[in-house]
Amino acid sequence: MQELVQLHGGKLHLVHPLGFNLDEKHLKRAGLDYWDKLEIEEHDSFEKFLQKYSPDENNMYFVTTKGKKVYSDDIFKDLNEVFVLFGKETKGLPESILQQYLDKTIRIPMKENLRSLNLSNSVAIVVYEILRQNNFQNLQEISNYFD
Repeated sequence: MQELVQLHGGKLHLVHPLGFNLDEKHLKRAGLDYWDKLEIEEHDSFEKFLQKYSPDENNMYFVTTKGKKVYSDDIFKDLNEVFVLFGKETKGLPESILQQYLDKTIRIPMKENLRSLNLSNSVAIVVYEILRQNNFQNLQEISNYFD
């Protein structure tokens, strides 16, 4: 399973086979009230995804503990569309893909000898950094909590 996040309205690309069922009760519960606001595109295989969205023609980054750049480097600024690929929580992305797109790999700094953060935390960290580098475009700028 590879999970891809495309920031342009929050599209989530899911590549089969998945390690979960989209109809699972726990998955829907984890998504709370946001599932209906999320656009999901499913792909039969990683190869088919790459045929449709070529890394050479799109702003695509591959998240790995072995990444050449740090996710907080100024690499996402002013990009209209960004693809961020995350691999399986247990294995990460295939080594062959990482070698092929080494200059597009990014990492979240970690303490030495630790495996990695869990997938949902990694996605949240990287997605919010992309939003921050783009001044939180299309997000509510002022809280209306005290209105």
